[in-house]
Amino acid sequence: MHAMNDTLRLAVVGHTNTGKTSLLRTLARDVGFGEVSDCAGTTRHVEGLRLMADGLPAAELFDTPGMEDAIALLEFSDGLVAAGERVDGPERVARFLASEAARGRFEQEAKVLRQMLASDAALYVIDARDPVLPKHRDELELLAACARPVLPVLNFVAAPNARVADWRAALARLGLHAVVSFDTVAPPLDGERELFDTLATLIHAHRPRLQALIDARAREADARRAAAQRLVAELLVELAARRDRIDEPAGEASEAALKAAVERLHAVVRAREQACVDALLRLYRFRPDDARLDELPLADGRWEDDLFNPETLRQMGVRLGTGAAAGAAAGVGVDLMVGGITLGAAAALGALAGGLWQTFGHYGERIAARLRGHRELTVDDAILRIVALRQRELLAALEGRGHAAMQPIELGRAAATAAVAPAVESAVDPVVRQWRSGALPAALGRARAHPEWAGEAADADKDEVIAELLAALA
Repeated sequence: MHAMNDTLRLAVVGHTNTGKTSLLRTLARDVGFGEVSDCAGTTRHVEGLRLMADGLPAAELFDTPGMEDAIALLEFSDGLVAAGERVDGPERVARFLASEAARGRFEQEAKVLRQMLASDAALYVIDARDPVLPKHRDELELLAACARPVLPVLNFVAAPNARVADWRAALARLGLHAVVSFDTVAPPLDGERELFDTLATLIHAHRPRLQALIDARAREADARRAAAQRLVAELLVELAARRDRIDEPAGEASEAALKAAVERLHAVVRAREQACVDALLRLYRFRPDDARLDELPLADGRWEDDLFNPETLRQMGVRLGTGAAAGAAAGVGVDLMVGGITLGAAAALGALAGGLWQTFGHYGERIAARLRGHRELTVDDAILRIVALRQRELLAALEGRGHAAMQPIELGRAAATAAVAPAVESAVDPVVRQWRSGALPAALGRARAHPEWAGEAADADKDEVIAELLAALA
């Protein structure tokens, strides 16, 4: 038997295929732990993992095989007690473990009970979609015989057919009033805290260790969220700063040069956004193919649809900007080089109102006469808006995703409300509404005047603008 001052040891137990391995994956933030499958009895051996708090071990969790025949095991263990003999639960379990059946017919159950005896407490994982059956009562009777605290954990509670009320009522009849709902596919943001808080009430001696774990996990979550928002802010600043110069003189050849330059800029923007997506998935410890959008699906690790398609913008609730270069090539602004300064830079200085393609018509021959044959492509405001919206939606999905989830994240439906009535649009998250149609953050306007920020090189002023932009992404 281990000493009480050792690392907290928790057995994760339950019927076959209730999500025990899934729970450990989500708590460990490890999509690779164990094997998750719809097939029964996937876990055949006890596997363990360690949760750390500030670099020190706080808890060890042990994944156990599913209990498959508790009814028969109870009947068998009854036969190990002589008539009139009074035997408590631990002694009954010990006799069973010493029997030949523990190495044969009931080998899986024996592995579970041995781990129970070697642990401080158990998490009894329940598939809340299952009906309450007599086998569950028998499983709990066996676990109670080990004289260890048992905390029922209701899994898959987000499913439409979950029987949460039925289960809570049934567990209460068995004297188990401390119950936690923790969906391993879509865990609540405070799910971990509730689980460990409740566990601390059952094993008070380990409360300091569990509180340290709670506090450490909260700090980790805050740091991860801040790092994710910074990745998105860096993406937006670098896209806003992007300027691709075209030195071809005006004439027939210039249109071909412009088209080629537009295609290059499109490719750069797509690649830069994809790099951000990849970094976010790594940060949250998900696989490269764990995200997919409805309108913009991620296929083979790459966004499949065209980020620059005007219909895509409409579906995301973003109006196309005033500029559209090379006809149908939306999402690219064109700045003119006038006297060595771009119109975009001039606008940032308050000298002009804008510098997109239609500026020709607005300022007429006066600007055209001063054109020196140079043009610069920039990323249109509409593209900055849609990138911000999709990245923000991805962040929200990653925050609420468990590491046992098997289906890729489906995004886009919440954002595809461009054609809704004003009353519905008014109910949209104010931050989303601002990114769709409000004034863009001033930080992006500053970035427009700094093409050197388009790269990943460190820059103190760039860092200041990124920090300013973070508030608009919250």
